[in-house]
Amino acid sequence: MKTMAFLVLTAIGGWAQEPMLQIFAYQANRDRDRSSQQFDREYDRGTHALDKRDWGEAVARFTAAAGSGSSRADGALYWKAYALAKLGRNTEAKATIDELSRSYAQSRWLNDAKALEVEIAQAAGKPIRPEEETDLDLKLMAINGLLQSDPERTVPLLEKLLATQSSPRLRERALFVLSQSDSPKARDIVVRVAKGQYNPDLQLKAVQSLGVYGGKQNRQLLTEIYSSSNDAAVKRQVLRSFMVAGDREPLLTAAKSDSNPELRMQAIQLLGAMGAGSQLADLYASESSPEIKLRLLEGMHSSGNSDKLVEIAKSENDPKLRQRAIDMLGVVRSPQATQALVAMYGSNSDVPTRTRILHALFVQGSAKQLVDIARSETNPQLKKVAVEQLAHMKNKEATDYLVELLK
Repeated sequence: MKTMAFLVLTAIGGWAQEPMLQIFAYQANRDRDRSSQQFDREYDRGTHALDKRDWGEAVARFTAAAGSGSSRADGALYWKAYALAKLGRNTEAKATIDELSRSYAQSRWLNDAKALEVEIAQAAGKPIRPEEETDLDLKLMAINGLLQSDPERTVPLLEKLLATQSSPRLRERALFVLSQSDSPKARDIVVRVAKGQYNPDLQLKAVQSLGVYGGKQNRQLLTEIYSSSNDAAVKRQVLRSFMVAGDREPLLTAAKSDSNPELRMQAIQLLGAMGAGSQLADLYASESSPEIKLRLLEGMHSSGNSDKLVEIAKSENDPKLRQRAIDMLGVVRSPQATQALVAMYGSNSDVPTRTRILHALFVQGSAKQLVDIARSETNPQLKKVAVEQLAHMKNKEATDYLVELLK
């Protein structure tokens, strides 16, 4: 009894954190692109700073967004040069354009950069006039008014705005108005933007709008853009647009066969958010890559397909995948998931797997089941793990059992 009392006190005072970290380790896979996402956040903050005409903040944000590994580094360099030019720091702006040309010789931002370089040269020596900066607000008001105007008359004006060295917000607003128009010419412009005939930022916005407005024609265009583009950022946006449009089939196609593993995993994640658990389960059966299988598990968990998780937890030969499935069942707080975990514990003799199940039951808050296991467990190592979980549960059954041990 003294030995058991020492075990309880040790468990209370010496909680091992590492197993708990392992329980949620699968979530780290969702953050595998965290660095890229951080660059994207800095890029978006930089764009917001441009809209506010906070040029100094824009320079700082786009400098961060242009870091190594960023998929939008060339665009960040362009907007950094743009903001530097607005500050009158023309030498630095020119140096940034040179860096863009040198580092990204195939960038689709180069045409914009050349036009900006001409503007910088023309403006050399001219002081910035604050009153000119208010033109943006007036133009935005004018664009809002154009929504009610004659499309045939306004479309050429909006097309011209897309091609100018104007702010991102002004260009995006012009694109929005065009996407709202029933004019065939407006539609043609939006299609050309979506296919990448203007700058890359506008292309992403156009692709996004195709998903928002949906329809067979837009979905067909999205499929065409996805198959013809070599830009991973564009492909990711197309996948998101498919999800917004509620179109599972092209997402399933990408999840099955895209040559880029990152895009496959993105498609799987989106399918999970759409509740396509049964389709993901079918993909899991034919998949060989452990990394893709892990993402499929996450997608099934997101879609609420706990039955398949139970099946995988019971039958998967890869111990890491089996353990991940058990972890995910721990997050599923349902009687069925609890019963499945208890049944697996009873039918499995593997100590690491049993340990994982104990952690999963703890995450669920299944104190009664842990107490039952602790009472009957003859393996000292597993009994200790069960007591460790109970020692950190604010539950009457757990507390009563611990007091019983101490007596």
